[in-house]
Amino acid sequence: MSVTPARPPMPTRRLAAAGEVLAAFVMLGLTSFGGPVAHIGYFRRTFVQRRRWLDEEHFGQLLALSQFLPGPASSQLGFSIGLLRAGWLGGVAAFVGFTLPSALAMFAFALASRTLDDAWGLALLHGLKLVAVAVVLHGVLGMGRTLAPDGPRRAMALAAAALTLWSGAAWMQLVVVASGALLGPWLCRDVTARQGETFALGYGHRAGTWLLGVFVLGLGTALLMPGLPPLGRVAAAFYRAGALVFGGGHVVLPLLKTAVVDAGWLDNATFLAGYGAAQAVPGPMFSLSAFLGARLPGDMGGVAGALVALAGIFAPGLLLVSGTLPFWRTLGQRTDATRALAGVNAVVVGLLAAALVNPVAIGAIRGVADVLIALMAFALLRARWPALLAVAWCVLAAMAPLALGVR
Repeated sequence: MSVTPARPPMPTRRLAAAGEVLAAFVMLGLTSFGGPVAHIGYFRRTFVQRRRWLDEEHFGQLLALSQFLPGPASSQLGFSIGLLRAGWLGGVAAFVGFTLPSALAMFAFALASRTLDDAWGLALLHGLKLVAVAVVLHGVLGMGRTLAPDGPRRAMALAAAALTLWSGAAWMQLVVVASGALLGPWLCRDVTARQGETFALGYGHRAGTWLLGVFVLGLGTALLMPGLPPLGRVAAAFYRAGALVFGGGHVVLPLLKTAVVDAGWLDNATFLAGYGAAQAVPGPMFSLSAFLGARLPGDMGGVAGALVALAGIFAPGLLLVSGTLPFWRTLGQRTDATRALAGVNAVVVGLLAAALVNPVAIGAIRGVADVLIALMAFALLRARWPALLAVAWCVLAAMAPLALGVR
């Protein structure tokens, strides 16, 4: 039996509905381990099967929209569910509930990691870097099966990886994504558009246009505005990363590396340690920005840096999804737009594969023992063991030589 999508409640009920949304997403923020793909499964069980806030068709449309747009797909999906359930308060409640637990955990790790400069601390950080190798390898293969399932899209992914590794320049990522969008309608001929009903929103095309305008204004400022103060530079760097990442999750890795490592703000070891630690917490991968913002030097870091980095990386995706929702029915039924998205998704697999090589593997692998540790963690992930077990294995294996007195 089809479930009618919930319409935004009347103003007198909206606060209570937003509280209901907050409670549901706090629980998900505390328990949703496994990354963006797993988050989608949690959301479907919670909001389609158990709570019945929307039906399968509308859930599928929201998921397609979140995957179509740049930004953190699971966070955009959660924000959209909250928005449809309880209006703007519901959207904010969904975002805060889902993000806050992991953001606080990553900020706490940023404070603790400053003291990890002895042999045991360095071994811990090295273990976390090996976690990153296993997780990104698992992500590349999983996304490859889903987003590059045929010959043309596999070729696009391989070409994207080769170009990115050969160039080494940050701008090549934008060239690759744009090329994927241009080649998609030509090479992805087997992809067809979805049909479906529209959503019951509390706003229309005019508000959507304003929201998209704010997104464009923010991106223009982040790309073109020189001479910003320290926290302004942080906001611009993380806004660029959030606005230009297609696929979300682990795909943000190369963009964040460009933002903080290539800019000279953090070293690669600290960056990879934070990325490894992010595998051990539930919630969105983009909460890594709380760690990175807190660890930035001088006036850019600390509590203010963490808050600005979080706001900067999530804002573009949330603006895009809320601004696009009123137009999604028309866009989602266009075959050329759907094929362009398929091309973008294919080259995103290549970008992530390039990031697996550099900086992840190059920054973490020191020898044969590290390769074996990372492969074992990868095997645990492939066997669908909890991500926390892979984290524990890498950390304990990295610390074992110290415990056994082996230098």
